[in-house]
Amino acid sequence: MSERQQHWESVYQMKASDGVSWYRPHLETSLRLLAQVAPDREAAVIDVGAGSSTLVDDLLALGYRRLSLLDLSATALEVAKRRLGASAAGLQWIAGDIAEAELPSATYDVWHDRAVFHFLTTEAQRTAYLRQLNHALKPGGHLILATFGPQGPEKCSGLHVERYDAQAQQTVLGAGYRLVESLSELHRSPAGSLQQFQYGLFRRG
Repeated sequence: MSERQQHWESVYQMKASDGVSWYRPHLETSLRLLAQVAPDREAAVIDVGAGSSTLVDDLLALGYRRLSLLDLSATALEVAKRRLGASAAGLQWIAGDIAEAELPSATYDVWHDRAVFHFLTTEAQRTAYLRQLNHALKPGGHLILATFGPQGPEKCSGLHVERYDAQAQQTVLGAGYRLVESLSELHRSPAGSLQQFQYGLFRRG
């Protein structure tokens, strides 16, 4: 197990799923953007950094079934599986590092990432992530990317993060992705602090 995996396993073993700072009962912005670009409930969606988030519950309730959930922490994914019960059986669960996971080629209509990319603080990490994104997202598919914004925290869960505005997100993704919509969201953590998230909706050219 890598140092990063050990860190996130420890986080989810020590805190309840609704006690981590990024927890929201429902990811309203993510759900709106996803429904906007994937009205067909047969769309293939991957949630990178799914953790124990309720996004999967809400997507299932909306009729989406081709869902893949990836996270470094197997503990977090097990929490979500137990919560979903029998509904978890038809989904793809991937415990591992996004940089190294074996993902199918040109498969996903939507790649959703809320709060993973900003933890990639080296060029090598970002390059590995983008390689996986370009491998697995269909041409014409959409990326929903939510990172800490310019006024967001400089650290989260004891780790340094990178902060992005819309232009910075576009720059790091490159010309192969076209910005469709961007917005800033203030998230109130369970402890009561406000965190600025920058959402970018991109279409792969």
